[in-house]
Amino acid sequence: MAESKKSIALIGAPLEEGSGRRGCAMGPAALRIAGIDTILAGLGHSVTDEGDLKPLPARDLANHPGANNLQIVAAVTRALDESVHDAARAGKFPLILGGDHALSMGSVSGMARHAREQGRPLFVLWLDAHADFNSPATSPSGNMHGMPVAFFCGEAEFAPILDRDRPLVDPRHVFQVGIRSVDDREREEIAEHGVNVYDMRAIDETGMAHIMHEIIATIKAANGMLHVSLDVDFLDPELAPGVGTTVPGGATFREAHLIMEMLCDSGLVSSLDLVELNPFLDDRGKSARILVELTASLFGRRILDRPTRSA
Repeated sequence: MAESKKSIALIGAPLEEGSGRRGCAMGPAALRIAGIDTILAGLGHSVTDEGDLKPLPARDLANHPGANNLQIVAAVTRALDESVHDAARAGKFPLILGGDHALSMGSVSGMARHAREQGRPLFVLWLDAHADFNSPATSPSGNMHGMPVAFFCGEAEFAPILDRDRPLVDPRHVFQVGIRSVDDREREEIAEHGVNVYDMRAIDETGMAHIMHEIIATIKAANGMLHVSLDVDFLDPELAPGVGTTVPGGATFREAHLIMEMLCDSGLVSSLDLVELNPFLDDRGKSARILVELTASLFGRRILDRPTRSA
């Protein structure tokens, strides 16, 4: 990936209704202010900003007592499914600026359609403190940012948000790294469906490099495409405070960069979500800048390229 210059489509998804807390709608703007377009262009990539998706609520769907703000989340899911699929089919790299994690219901679904057209399996690397494998039947809160993995794996078909015959992601093709907060029923669902989970204990015991080597080798052996979904709360909140779902003990700055550098070397990544950034909770743009730095690592920036910051 470092040697291959990409045509990147920035797609803003200012969704906050999936989280139950306001602020994530400002995430795309914060990432733009942090210079994500100029940094990627500076690495030699072609960057087109497609603007923000602003679909009208999906009034064809009835409200659901276990899925808060269903009509709004569903509308964004449908819009992202189309825009991500269209961008990928046109040979672009979809980079989704979020927005809460419910947006991955649409972004991953769009990439799953593209992968099927390419005759390749889609894998998902879920960098998050949470497993997000709930459904309205299992979610304690009803907030849909805790449901996207179950949705794109076909285990949360509680409403006709997308076509039931759409391509789904095999749960065994989902790799969750950095997990440290899982609901009881959710834990059972993950085990039953074979989701690959590397919690923080696994990272501490075996090391991030070993885990990433395993994941990359598995995807390469299957000739798979890879969608990466990066939640701010994957990182330790001392490092990135701009998120409404902080969980102590997250990944370090160096661990996160190692993941991105190894993914860059692998050449496997086809699309990327940056999610759950809440600038209202951030410290002078700190979290937004870190997400942009990590994105730069994914697209080829190396340690020797990094300027020294003054104290």
